[in-house]
Amino acid sequence: MGILRTTNHRFTSSKTYWTKTHRAWLARLRREITGPMQIVLASELEMLEYLETSERSMDARITEIAQQYPWRRPVEALCCFRGIKTLTAMTILSEIGDIRRFRSPRQLMGYTGLVPSERSSGDKQRRGPITRSGNRYLRRVLIESAWHYSKQASSTLVLERRRMGQDPAIVGIATKAQHRLRRRYLHLARTKHTNKAVTAVARELVGFIWSMLWEIDRS
Repeated sequence: MGILRTTNHRFTSSKTYWTKTHRAWLARLRREITGPMQIVLASELEMLEYLETSERSMDARITEIAQQYPWRRPVEALCCFRGIKTLTAMTILSEIGDIRRFRSPRQLMGYTGLVPSERSSGDKQRRGPITRSGNRYLRRVLIESAWHYSKQASSTLVLERRRMGQDPAIVGIATKAQHRLRRRYLHLARTKHTNKAVTAVARELVGFIWSMLWEIDRS
């Protein structure tokens, strides 16, 4: 909290904030300091506790809804992808809506704003940064999911459990995405900044998501 620095209260145990150690330091400081600063700190921590409790309650409610019709089947299918769990799957589904609105993967990619911008000069066309003109909530969770492909999978047991009992066609799409997107990241990371490589992976992930949701719609 920046306000603590004005009174020379600095957390020095590590460079990372909001860890267990940092939270314990704040709790101890709350007991030790007096006067107006104690009131401000107590108020801020109480608000934080309230927001965290509200977030947990909302997450639990979303998880409950995800287990009901018509969400359960597409949520379980999307969870077959590496980097996608229930809350991310629900965000993707609620932001996309009816997949039949998008007749091609390219249309869905455009909706996310993950496609490169283009600039024309005479007969030449140059690609620039992503357009960012689409759905920013969807784009954010897709990029967060894509980061998982920048790291070597530590264990596949949890993923295998999520895929258990799913349609072989669904599992096939998720498995193909897992291998393709990992290779794609490693290839791009050799010559491009990590953020650009992850963005490109997120764009390709959209294509696999499109294929999976259309597979569910057809079946």
